[in-house]
Amino acid sequence: MSAAIERVVIVGGGTAGWMTAALLVRVLGDQIAIEMVESEEIGIIGVGEATIPPIQHVNATLGVDEAEFLRETKATIKLAIRFDDWGAIGDRYFHTFGTAGRNTGFCAFHHYWRRAREAGADLNYWDFDLNYLAAREGRFAKLRDGDPEYALPYAYHFDSALYGQYLRRYSERRGVRRTEGMIASTRRDAETGAVTTLVLRDGREIAGDLFIDCSGARGLLIQQQLNVGYEDWNHWLPCDRALAVPSRLTGPTDPYTRAIARSAGWQWRIPLQHRVGNGLVYSSRHLSDDDAADLLLGSLEGEALADPRPITFRTGRARRQWDRNVVAIGLSSGFLEPLESTSIYLIQSAIVRLLHLFPGHGIDPRVVAEYNRQSQLEYETVRDFIILHYHATQRDDSAFWRDLRAMPLPDRLAAKIALFRATGTLSQDPFDIFMEPSWVQVMLGQGIVPRAHHPLADGPTTAELREQLSELAAARRAPVAAMPLHDAFLDAFGGRAA
Repeated sequence: MSAAIERVVIVGGGTAGWMTAALLVRVLGDQIAIEMVESEEIGIIGVGEATIPPIQHVNATLGVDEAEFLRETKATIKLAIRFDDWGAIGDRYFHTFGTAGRNTGFCAFHHYWRRAREAGADLNYWDFDLNYLAAREGRFAKLRDGDPEYALPYAYHFDSALYGQYLRRYSERRGVRRTEGMIASTRRDAETGAVTTLVLRDGREIAGDLFIDCSGARGLLIQQQLNVGYEDWNHWLPCDRALAVPSRLTGPTDPYTRAIARSAGWQWRIPLQHRVGNGLVYSSRHLSDDDAADLLLGSLEGEALADPRPITFRTGRARRQWDRNVVAIGLSSGFLEPLESTSIYLIQSAIVRLLHLFPGHGIDPRVVAEYNRQSQLEYETVRDFIILHYHATQRDDSAFWRDLRAMPLPDRLAAKIALFRATGTLSQDPFDIFMEPSWVQVMLGQGIVPRAHHPLADGPTTAELREQLSELAAARRAPVAAMPLHDAFLDAFGGRAA
């Protein structure tokens, strides 16, 4: 496996396949030949409609015009996720892409907030977060670049099928060759076991040096051919079904996703320009498919535009996401439910990791091991962040929530929660895509309030602290009134589809 990599073959299209093709051809297109093998007979999941801010790095790398992108994918702006009924029925909090307050020196803002609350101040932590204030009012604007006081990080909601088509057009214009066909079998090297050739149903053969498996949960190469195995996380994340259905828009498009906890899972609501994406993620051990469909259809805010589409999944990851000359990207590499909109990011991250470690002069097993090490850590930290939402709850209205409250946690997550609960301290794990502000918001939103604060928060007197916090909250509120409503921004920016 020391031969130079000259020909890359991508198996499967959709968002994973075409994002892989687009980034590879943009970065390495003058050094490698890229071929995509996909079949119109095979459908795509097509419900990854919400993203997180790093998606902008993909578009920037590709040189995509943002207004065109918004129009072509019927996208809207996303500032946050609103969580309803998670800590307890009736609770509501936001996980935003922003940062509350202002850190000082070695002391994070939430320590000052906690000290003020301890002194009797009735303060909402999110009132110091510009993303929250704008999302709550349904507003958005591109604020001053480079000024952290007025940073308004954002991502998108978009139609993932349209996004895949957009990336396909981009890729084919730049030389990616697409081959239509069903893969019937493969040829492998007798000595190394590496895949050498794809054999299509009609007898055509496609040879390659490096194969990217974007074939979805089937794992056509990584599992069916190389049998790398699967690490199942169902004991921590028991949801194994989803129903997805689009509905009509019924009003202004909110610049945030909604995640509504239900008796045996949760429901998403994602507003696009032309429809609302809805879905119910649930545990089949706690809710029947028929009851799930009734629950989803009965809670839509607009008319359903199709019948609910069932999706089955198994939460976990491939034990090796790179094996020999096959790299799994997308659902073939693993699945984490879309509670924190990480599905498309994990595709992006895998491609970027591959580019950083690209084996241009041959596949070195040490590079493969490093890729797998990083991939494992990233998947595990996202897994832990999602588990936090389920476990840190006071809900006991169903067996589903009682089971999750009582379950043993992964050691790293248990230690993280215990440290924050005791001292308000958070440690950043390597390859964790969620920074401290995200962990603080979900910890507090789910009812985990530190028992103590950092000693530096005792610096100002109580009166000084109250005054400082009052001024800071006013500064955060100041830009919001001048922002246009979200839909008005899309119109003015040229991002509205005809």
